[in-house]
Amino acid sequence: MSPTPRRSTILEVAHLAGASKTSVSRYFGEERGRLSPSLQAQIAQAADTLGYQPNLMARGLKGGRSKLIGMLVADIRNPFSVAITHGVEQACRQYGYSLVVCNTDNDPEQERQHLDLLGAYQVEGLVVNASGSPERQLHTFISQGTPIVLLDREVDHVEVEVVGLDNHLAIDMALEHLTEQGYQAVLYVSEAPQQSSPRQKRLSRFSHAAEQHGLNYATSLLATSDSTATLQALSDFLTTQQQHACAVLCGNGNATLTVTRLFQQLSLPLGKVGLMGIDELDWCALVPPGITTLAQPTDAIGKTAVQCLVHRIAPHTSSMPTTLCFAPTLIERGSTQR
Repeated sequence: MSPTPRRSTILEVAHLAGASKTSVSRYFGEERGRLSPSLQAQIAQAADTLGYQPNLMARGLKGGRSKLIGMLVADIRNPFSVAITHGVEQACRQYGYSLVVCNTDNDPEQERQHLDLLGAYQVEGLVVNASGSPERQLHTFISQGTPIVLLDREVDHVEVEVVGLDNHLAIDMALEHLTEQGYQAVLYVSEAPQQSSPRQKRLSRFSHAAEQHGLNYATSLLATSDSTATLQALSDFLTTQQQHACAVLCGNGNATLTVTRLFQQLSLPLGKVGLMGIDELDWCALVPPGITTLAQPTDAIGKTAVQCLVHRIAPHTSSMPTTLCFAPTLIERGSTQR
């Protein structure tokens, strides 16, 4: 059996480079600029020859700086979560941080466990897309001086920045578009709003805005694993409103996918029966004649969340963003052209 490969040490790098241990430590830390270009080149060459990698965790624990940002994601399978995580990761890299992502699967118990784990890793900041109400644990982080930014979803009694979509504006834009296209009755389909403040805001705003536009309207909540109730609600709505031009507005990407399948199951013609979704998905352009969506600026939202954190961690590094609530972009396709 071959022996387990041994990690090279900082002393070995220093010896091979003809430099002091302090100089090598500076090279791999935040004081590289204090070294001459020739010394930097010598250390880089020695580290490359030995295959040396600094132990960032040990350095962070010793100096109180882990250079880690923690991120809780409610559902990593959700396309919105994937896109947001990309924006957060890009911004972390820009500011010199590494990202630790934990998926909670919308399970409050997993959320608590992941928060304990991120605390053990001594993350310098937290981006939280909450699945439960981790109020107590988040207050523990805050009391320890760890800044937190809430992504998309609010948490009761946790007074920190919340970065995400302008949900009221999204509903207003959607109904304005559908009205302009001549639709007179709209069914709103949403996942259950519990534990999700954006869903609650969109659902509440829908009823109010639909009345303002003089629309006939109804709502349907998706069951966790069975779309039978939504299929019945869609059929009943179309039957009840058969004298009017009908459309369906979907509250997020998962709802759009479910309703698109129901349209196909019922052989409903897209356009004659309108279909529109909040959240842009890659496949929306591929389903003829294309599904109209409101796209969230996910990169901007993710980067803004990190900018808020970095400002709290090191104010000299980043200014506080002026915009935390973002407008969506209308992507008009054939599904809302009568």
